[in-house]
Amino acid sequence: MSDAACERKLALLRASWTYFDDVASRVSAELRKGPRGGGRDRDKIVYHANGAEIQEFAPKVGVITPHDAWRLPDSLRAHRDAFCAAIRDYNARGAPARTWTVQFVIRHSAYHMLDHAWEMEDRDLSGV
Repeated sequence: MSDAACERKLALLRASWTYFDDVASRVSAELRKGPRGGGRDRDKIVYHANGAEIQEFAPKVGVITPHDAWRLPDSLRAHRDAFCAAIRDYNARGAPARTWTVQFVIRHSAYHMLDHAWEMEDRDLSGV
């Protein structure tokens, strides 16, 4: 993909992170349970969404970040900056992200964050 297209997609990925972080900061810690009484609460969703990116998605472009980096805002910011830089590098070289395309890494990462942000909003108890 062109450099301009890559930057556009990275801006969308960054927007998904911003949205996810905003939602996580304003929803109730306990979320409405599912129809069978299950489902993760906010902190477990935050752990899952950030953990999947750190442990599964980012290594596809060579970014290795400590598993608990999501807990500290500065560490999470550094991880996200490194992830974007690596995506730019892989894209510039035309290198695949292991078994995924670079475009799919961006798309899947953004989708995953948005899906869980919307899940938290849908199950938020603070407005009930």
